[in-house]
Amino acid sequence: MSQSQSRRRNRSRGKSQNSAPKQGEQQGGPRPRKKSEPKIDPVEFWGDPELLPEPIAAIEPVPDVKVVVRSLGRVPLTGQETAAEHWFSLVYERAAVLAGALAAAGKLDKADDQPIGE
Repeated sequence: MSQSQSRRRNRSRGKSQNSAPKQGEQQGGPRPRKKSEPKIDPVEFWGDPELLPEPIAAIEPVPDVKVVVRSLGRVPLTGQETAAEHWFSLVYERAAVLAGALAAAGKLDKADDQPIGE
């Protein structure tokens, strides 16, 4: 007998072919259908976008996005301050870039000298 044949026998020893389904299991019949959730009208859920107020001023990018965090002092990670500050600053800069992209997508960026709503 080869090794692969003995492995197959060992795998199938604990399994019986005519076992009845356990409690809570179904026996190959049709599964019950899930109820479809009702469709929600986005205007009803979020509200009418026409009722939103106009923005007062446009969003301007700042020259240094890390100034507030730097004012708190060095990162309290003993021995890892320099590396932590480097990676945290990358996160701050990336967040500022994404905030600017969101502002531009919402037409809230200061593209020209004129404030929005005038």
